[in-house]
Amino acid sequence: MDQSLIDNVHHLLSPIVNKIPDTLFGIERQQYMSGQITELTDADRNTLRSFLNSLLARMKENDASDIDMGSAGCRGKIWYRAQGEKNPDSQMGEYTDTEMDLILLNILMDQQREALIKDRNMDFSYSMELNGKPVRLRGDMYFDLGHLGLNMRMIGDEIRPFSSLGLHPEIAKACSLKHTKKGLVLVTGITGSGKSSTLDAIIDANNQTSNAHIVIIGSPIEQVHKPKGCLIRHREVGADVHSFKEGAIQALRQDPDIIVIGEMRDPETIITALEVTDSGHKVFSTLHTSSTVESVDRIIGEVPADEQNRVRERLADVLSVVISQKLPRTLDGKRCLAKEVLLMTPPIRAAIKNNNLDEIYQMLQQSSALGMVTLEQDLKRLFEEKKISYEEALANANNKKRFKEIVKVNA
Repeated sequence: MDQSLIDNVHHLLSPIVNKIPDTLFGIERQQYMSGQITELTDADRNTLRSFLNSLLARMKENDASDIDMGSAGCRGKIWYRAQGEKNPDSQMGEYTDTEMDLILLNILMDQQREALIKDRNMDFSYSMELNGKPVRLRGDMYFDLGHLGLNMRMIGDEIRPFSSLGLHPEIAKACSLKHTKKGLVLVTGITGSGKSSTLDAIIDANNQTSNAHIVIIGSPIEQVHKPKGCLIRHREVGADVHSFKEGAIQALRQDPDIIVIGEMRDPETIITALEVTDSGHKVFSTLHTSSTVESVDRIIGEVPADEQNRVRERLADVLSVVISQKLPRTLDGKRCLAKEVLLMTPPIRAAIKNNNLDEIYQMLQQSSALGMVTLEQDLKRLFEEKKISYEEALANANNKKRFKEIVKVNA
């Protein structure tokens, strides 16, 4: 980065920093700084935004998926995650916690700053131009010991082909509106496991093969899908609709064929997703779980005990497919997709209704003809194809004992 731009930002922020009363801390300090931001000229605010954009542009140069900045945890530096590892970039300068507070507050709208101060956290999307092309990022701003921290993730400008997911034809049919008009399809995994990319690939495949209406509810909206065969609406929680629940209920009055609920993160959203699917729609969503069985267990466990039997019955009736995934490191230092796939069958449906979830894993192991696979079986495949090491496969296995058993002859 040009040192003159860094110096210019320090110079611009210095008078504001010096005005902040020493008696202000935490929320009150952020509220005061928020007011100072609104008093800046448009030129100064654009300078700060351009500076931040230059930090974000560095992500492409570093081949980074994420950027982190702000608060004492970053030691005044800008951090990037590249090939799975986070490191500070010495060329991006150093900033005090207060300077970074002001830089971060500047990119939020008035309503977003109010929500940040109220909730202590703000999920948002951010757009900028990079090399003459629009790019989008997903941001999460939060409080950290009274100062602000920020993580932003670059949203890929290309949607991966559905065929690259390597799904069995039976699974592909269950994900396709053309073949199956209703049912709940879940993509699950821990943070950073590529859930959004897989979900976007499934949405895009339907966009290309169906003439329908897709309503996407996201927090925030990441990939903006261009209409191909489908009419597509994008509704961002906070900006276009108050919550996932409200967005899903409102979507029912908008003549949808597919409803995408970005994340099933609370009991209200889970119950709403099940009800919307039960009304005869195709619903796609994500969940923060690391296996298919855990996904079923999590959905049931999230609701109050007196509702669990009802939710268990409804889930068994509407669930169609669960894809749980991880991104193990390949031998050449990149990432590849490892997945566990569940397709609803009468025996699995019965196991869910009878609360015999332990039986499901064995059914997955024995149902490859239907496209089902355990994570351990898929990691074994990647190891045998010499894409990942034995140690990497074992580290990513949920059932390490079972993985050792099935690869024993090859280890």
